[in-house]
Amino acid sequence: MITRRSAVTRTLRLAAFGVAASLAFAGAAKAEDLLAKVKAKGELTVGTELQFAPFDFVEDGKQAGLNKELFELIGKELGVKITFLDLPWPSVLPGLEAGKFDMVAGPATITNARMERYRFSTPIADATVAILKKKGDASITKPEDIAGKKVGSAKATAQLAQLQEFAKTLPSAPTIQEYVDFSQSYADLGAGRVVAVANSLPNIAYLAKQKPDVFEVVQPPFGKPVYFGFIGTKAPEAQSLMDAVDAVIIKAKNDGTLGKMQEKWFGTAMKTPDHVTKASF
Repeated sequence: MITRRSAVTRTLRLAAFGVAASLAFAGAAKAEDLLAKVKAKGELTVGTELQFAPFDFVEDGKQAGLNKELFELIGKELGVKITFLDLPWPSVLPGLEAGKFDMVAGPATITNARMERYRFSTPIADATVAILKKKGDASITKPEDIAGKKVGSAKATAQLAQLQEFAKTLPSAPTIQEYVDFSQSYADLGAGRVVAVANSLPNIAYLAKQKPDVFEVVQPPFGKPVYFGFIGTKAPEAQSLMDAVDAVIIKAKNDGTLGKMQEKWFGTAMKTPDHVTKASF
């Protein structure tokens, strides 16, 4: 004879089993191989920021830059279309962790702290940080000349972190203005609200090339040698996708395709390692 108490206990056990089964199913769905999922969907979704020329920016109302061209190649090799999601940079990495897209096109500077948390692709370009100033500003002839002056960089970036570290070595600390994106910092530099902007050499070299009467690069770069890479998660199910992306980039590097893209967008081809196991900072 089944008592009311035993019936309730059985019901609770069945409910608990159902919950456990549901969680197990959810875990299995979450652990689905990402490359297989992307190919089945026929679409690779990437997060980026369209305010980071010459990697990603808007020109004549359309996306342009090295990222667009390189991901077109990745999409062709994987047999999928590429969908870019344009977001403010501070929200891009949180978006990746929240599963809002498959990977980050950024690109981002490869640092030791970031490598602990994310999987980086094969490096696609040099990311060493340098100073951009207004054309003809004789008060800044070397990076150390920003001491005591107001300079800018972008929030939540490795470039800002390097500028902050460099500032500690100067006789008088510069005032550092943080911007949501680099486009705003360039606008303030042009308007004289800051005297310099710290960003990676490919970015500011491109801008100086586009506006030679407005900006110029201060040589030499002050930052430690670092590289740009695309970002994925370290989740086991994401490794197949990142491996596939690496294979496309390394192939493009070996056959000269990536070098031609770099020459087009940076003005020069760049030597980069196939993998970074330890960054300079």
